[in-house]
Amino acid sequence: MNTEPFLLEQKEDKKMGMWFFIAAEVVIFASLFGVYLTLRSHTDGGPSPNEMLELKGVMVSTVLLLSSSFTIYIASHASEAKQAGKASVFLLLTLVLAGAFLIMEGREFLHYYEKGYEMQNSSFLSAFYLLVGTHGAHVAAGCIWMALLLIQLKLKGPAEQLQSKIAVFSLYWHFVDLVWVLIFTLVYLYGKVG
Repeated sequence: MNTEPFLLEQKEDKKMGMWFFIAAEVVIFASLFGVYLTLRSHTDGGPSPNEMLELKGVMVSTVLLLSSSFTIYIASHASEAKQAGKASVFLLLTLVLAGAFLIMEGREFLHYYEKGYEMQNSSFLSAFYLLVGTHGAHVAAGCIWMALLLIQLKLKGPAEQLQSKIAVFSLYWHFVDLVWVLIFTLVYLYGKVG
């Protein structure tokens, strides 16, 4: 019995489900961006975005995260080609890049906290931490998801169902990276020059 049409249909259903999930996430992030852009000037005597934000480390973390888009693309295509070793290596590399991004973001938040820039100090700081932190939570969730995919790759190899899981994860990961591009542009770059 040929199960290929059924598996292909399942894969497309999973992708469609992810697109619906991403659509819901777009609404959430659009709301967070709206709140941030509205409150960015409400500093209540605290630091303004221009005074607080530091671009040097954020540029490095941006390169790391955007590089992970390339590595997940390779991992997804390797999985489709049933190259389990290559898929595993590039999925692991994506996980390492994402982990490095999270460490850098954590250090950034700690640096701001040590300077006294706490969430409760102003509406701007609340909106900043909420937006950037929500994105960070999505990266952390992606790291857990990648770890589970790596375990499945190790145990099962590039089975048809695992290929669709990696393809669906790839959609999620590209969305997370796109959101970061918007954060980097609207929060950090605009914050320094606006």
